[in-house]
Amino acid sequence: MTVKAMTAEQLTKKIINKEPIFLLDVRNESDVQDWKIEGKAVEYLNVPYFELLDGVEDMVENIPDDLDVLVVCAKEGSSIMVAEMLSEAGRTVHYLQGGMKAWSEHLEPVKIGDLTGGGELYQFVRMGKGCLSYMIMSNGEAAIIDAARMTEVYTQFAKRHQVTVTHVFDTHLHADHISGGKKLSEQTGAIYWLPPKDAEEVTFDYNHLEEGQRVTIGATEIDIHALYSPGHTIGSTSFIVDGRYLLSGDILFIDSIGRPDLAGMAEDWVGDLRETLYTRYTALSAELIVLPAHFMIVDELNEDGSVWKELGALFEENHGLNIEDEDVFRQMVTQDLPAQPNAYQDIRSTNMGKLHPDEEAQRDMEIGPNRCAIR
Repeated sequence: MTVKAMTAEQLTKKIINKEPIFLLDVRNESDVQDWKIEGKAVEYLNVPYFELLDGVEDMVENIPDDLDVLVVCAKEGSSIMVAEMLSEAGRTVHYLQGGMKAWSEHLEPVKIGDLTGGGELYQFVRMGKGCLSYMIMSNGEAAIIDAARMTEVYTQFAKRHQVTVTHVFDTHLHADHISGGKKLSEQTGAIYWLPPKDAEEVTFDYNHLEEGQRVTIGATEIDIHALYSPGHTIGSTSFIVDGRYLLSGDILFIDSIGRPDLAGMAEDWVGDLRETLYTRYTALSAELIVLPAHFMIVDELNEDGSVWKELGALFEENHGLNIEDEDVFRQMVTQDLPAQPNAYQDIRSTNMGKLHPDEEAQRDMEIGPNRCAIR
């Protein structure tokens, strides 16, 4: 009996819309504990594939018949076989097309708002990885910020909206995912901007993203003045867009703050991190809408699937912004940190242009959850 596929896009929309769904994950327990699909209306069961080789009779009663059922594995092959067995046992089920690898790569565009002069700001939510990237469109031009390596998503989106990509930015040298910035620049002819303090070892040409620069996209001004914001990396740079939005990179998240250890410089950079959060950011308007480069948990998503909150609210609610004792802050961000991102050293080297892994190797390097926050 043939079973139907559910795409990562379809699953993303179900999670955003809080549609009840039952996930049967047939990966090994250790893989599931490290990284799994989450949602506010998701019910979850993990039964490793090798336990089902002799059939599904012993567990079929655990599969509900009043919910959408989705079987998940790493690449899709095992989930197809389990889904077929469940279908033969009388259950209506789907399998996740492309498995967790496809889940890791899907980007869902969500409109954040309109800009002065008729422009628009979109956030691209990478639900399976916790990455967030942005496109600013104004008067036929577009800028892309913190792009993922799946660059065709951005170029196709720009084409549909009849805009030309003229600028590409990275807020810092990423360590958890492979940047699409350089590739997008090559594909579109756009100017690629990177903070020079993060780029001392890069092997390619780029435009230096310096404090005080202002870049105009159509009728929209990206104001970088006074927003050099080190801490996650030494070159981390925040943007204020249209006087209303603060793109904070990996310095400030909705429920946490950025970790300073991914270049092995935690003790050196913790003071920079505190200075950025407790001095530079406190000088900004509390009404700025914070748009981070990552999210940690699905609870950080708003009702429409976007991830943002006003800066003033974060100063009230985000624990990382409310630690008066500097020694306590230093201990929190340098000790007992979560596991570092998968292959993060190789990812950094790839983003410097030192490594050139093929597409499949890049996918494997990125597998796993976002780990850019201190918790």
